[in-house]
Amino acid sequence: MMDASTPLKRSSTDAGLDSPRESNRSTDSRPVAPRISKARACAECKRHKIRCEFRPGESNCTKCIRSGIKCVVNDFSQKFVDDDGVWKSQAAASMQQLQAAVSQLLRQAGLPDLSTFGSGDSRNGPSPAASHHTHRPSIDASQSHSHHDGPGVVMDVTREPSQEPDLQDPDLVPAPMRSLYEVTKLRNLRNNHIEAPKKTLLEEDFITRGLISIHEAEELFAYFSRTMNQLLWGGIILVHRDLTSVRRASTLLSAAVLTVAALHIPNRTDTLNRCYHEYVSLVSSMALTRAHTLDDIRGLCVGAFWLSELSWKLSGHAVRVATELGLHQSYQRLTRGHTDQYERAQLWYLLYVCDHHFSIAYGRPPVIHEDVAIRNYETFLELPMVVPGDIRLLAQVALFMILTEAYRMFGSDTEQALTEADFGQLRVYNVAVDQWRLLWQPRSADSSYVRTYPSKGVVLHYHFAKFQLNSLSLRGLSPSNTPVFSMDRKESANIAISSAMACLNMVLEEPDIRDAIVGVPIFTHTMVTFSAVFLLKVAINWNTAYLSINARQVRRLVERVIELMNCVSAGERHLTRHIARGLGKMLERFDSWEAGWQVDANHNGSEVDVPGGANAMAQGFPPPDLIYDMVGTYGFGLDENLLDPSMANFEFLAQ
Repeated sequence: MMDASTPLKRSSTDAGLDSPRESNRSTDSRPVAPRISKARACAECKRHKIRCEFRPGESNCTKCIRSGIKCVVNDFSQKFVDDDGVWKSQAAASMQQLQAAVSQLLRQAGLPDLSTFGSGDSRNGPSPAASHHTHRPSIDASQSHSHHDGPGVVMDVTREPSQEPDLQDPDLVPAPMRSLYEVTKLRNLRNNHIEAPKKTLLEEDFITRGLISIHEAEELFAYFSRTMNQLLWGGIILVHRDLTSVRRASTLLSAAVLTVAALHIPNRTDTLNRCYHEYVSLVSSMALTRAHTLDDIRGLCVGAFWLSELSWKLSGHAVRVATELGLHQSYQRLTRGHTDQYERAQLWYLLYVCDHHFSIAYGRPPVIHEDVAIRNYETFLELPMVVPGDIRLLAQVALFMILTEAYRMFGSDTEQALTEADFGQLRVYNVAVDQWRLLWQPRSADSSYVRTYPSKGVVLHYHFAKFQLNSLSLRGLSPSNTPVFSMDRKESANIAISSAMACLNMVLEEPDIRDAIVGVPIFTHTMVTFSAVFLLKVAINWNTAYLSINARQVRRLVERVIELMNCVSAGERHLTRHIARGLGKMLERFDSWEAGWQVDANHNGSEVDVPGGANAMAQGFPPPDLIYDMVGTYGFGLDENLLDPSMANFEFLAQ
């Protein structure tokens, strides 16, 4: 007779299994999950395949007590049950904590309660096996969120649930990093997955939050669409016809458009401050994410073209995002018949120009090189979907191909003077620019928005390029130690002078150019300013015995440029305001030099036609910083702080 206190004992063949008769008694039609037996046997009894009996209150079985050995129980099934219970309790606590946090965030954002949201599609979620293998019960809860940004970040190295490397893949020479992904499956190497862009941008953007009224936003959008957007190659940078459309597509693009528009309209400083801060915040938050769209790239380009203090950073970031999205390969796909790649290829050309505007203009090497798409732009122009804006855009591409080649040939070292042998190659580039004008000026059709600006803009950029190239003839030369000017150097320097004057005269005399001077990208403002500063410095440092320049004519020309910049309708923080103030200060210093030179000339009985008296230089006219910087440098050396020191604090902070 079995004692009532003796635990139920089964044979080893029955361990862990329920009786079939017990299963058949179930009246529930649902499948019954097998129960895990909690029976246990020590190692010694299992070795002898005998029953393991425990008396009440004893921790050792009767067999081990009789044998005088240690009773060791290896109950793996019970351990699994215990661990599973611990894991479930921890998961339940974490779930409640997350639900509370999400509910609080929804309340703060004014969104519906958590219970109104669907449970989602479980088929897209992680599999139970994946959850089990990635679970780390021993990791502290504070470490489980270590992938978030902030101080004390701990890199969470996780693996991709991707397929095993295919050794029969016919692609033998992929990008090296692709092989590394296949072998290691380390997610950190990819900087997280590319997330799908949000679809609720309009309901959550800064306009909905009340940062700017919908009425004012509509007004700013309309202003940008009919002015700046048309000046930048006929509207190809902003393809949306209304504000609602652009808000749904990209908050970054809508913030960029409204910021640039507020910059150009008088008495919108407060609006500009709010939009600018929102734009900068959005740019900063997207720096380490991969959820980007083509409109996000456009938003970066809009800021680069018109926000001088951000242009260099934004243009570089735009190129990096574009290559991550594969825009550099769109032209090849387009030529293979994939017409849906047209917009992407067009944007790649726009990025090439944006990159070269703000690399060469700062004296820095460009990022995008002359790949197959850039070299074969004429093939792109043969496509049936090409618009007039594409012709204007690719005219810039063709011009910057010439200037980039010259940059690589001559470099940007301001102390490296051109040798006599360099002037032969310089003439080749001059001829290339002449041919560029002859080809592209007739192809640039007039626009109902900007009238003759497309063809006149080709002429303006022609003078820019000729001036930029030939100013190299004076690079690295010191006026105090005047070299012997060869015929080639003198010819090139005089071309630079005449081209710089042509730039200024065209801005002043051509109505369609003059009317557009506010809305054009800052590259045009840069070249106009560079031309004016160059002429002032040459008039001071090189007399007419060497170069053909008239100091009084230069002074009058710069004075008219200042008048133009002061009378245009623009916001208080617009670049034209700073150019006018900076050139005004330079003109005051020029007048001081001229007055000192006249005193010196009259004292010595000299004629007053020729500037550059030795005593005037000795008396400190002009100041040292007006002599050397920016004379004949390919990269200009022009940044936002050169002409007006107040630009150093160009942060749009609320006053």
